[in-house]
Amino acid sequence: MKWGSFTSVHITSLVAAAGILAALYMLLRKRSDRVQTAVLGVLSFSGIAAIVYNFVTAGTLPLQLCSLNALLLPVLVFTRSQLIGNLLMAWGLGAAAALVYNVGVADAPVFGITFNLYYFPHVLECGIPWVMIALGKVRKDPRFIPSTVGITVSAYTLVYFVNVVLERAFGGAVYCNYMYSLWPTTSLAQHFWDLLPCRYWYMYLALPILTLFLAAVYAPQLARSRRLRKMGEMVDRLLPLPKSNGQRGDAQ
Repeated sequence: MKWGSFTSVHITSLVAAAGILAALYMLLRKRSDRVQTAVLGVLSFSGIAAIVYNFVTAGTLPLQLCSLNALLLPVLVFTRSQLIGNLLMAWGLGAAAALVYNVGVADAPVFGITFNLYYFPHVLECGIPWVMIALGKVRKDPRFIPSTVGITVSAYTLVYFVNVVLERAFGGAVYCNYMYSLWPTTSLAQHFWDLLPCRYWYMYLALPILTLFLAAVYAPQLARSRRLRKMGEMVDRLLPLPKSNGQRGDAQ
């Protein structure tokens, strides 16, 4: 049975992905911190296993967004870095998009090695940061929005130049379109290309999607900060600080 793209099997797998992550949270929520870290730590290496498999079988370098996500995921689990946690929460959107727009692996047999090393790593890359947030190991913090956007754009730009170097070094004889920065190879990227057919720049049309996603994710924190700021302004109006007369007290 093939996985398919927007078939009943594919849609069922997307629903199952949400079920897997919910079950993982329910399984871990009453466990000790050590057990939670051990389980999430083992699962976090699934993406690295896929990276090794893709490199051995196809010579693919870990320069796609999901591959970078996979490399950072174990670091997040074992360090609980708030910066990495907020970054991978956003990068998980790319993993979710890879599950939805799965055309490149749509012909893979369900539960075959290609399916397993594509589906499960992407599910975990998308979900583990959220499970850690739900378990209280990572805190959503809108102060990390600039770093998330900055690191994402920087990584994309660096990978673009790697693509250009490989393209010039091998005369286009190797596949070097990581992060789709040279041309679109997915239907989602094709939409951006149709609007702006200029390599590298066309993927910047994804930034509004990222911005809306971050706005939705951090909406409660941003609203709370705004309420607290308004409360502070109200207190300042009701209880104004005494004005200084500009004179120093007698030092004698």
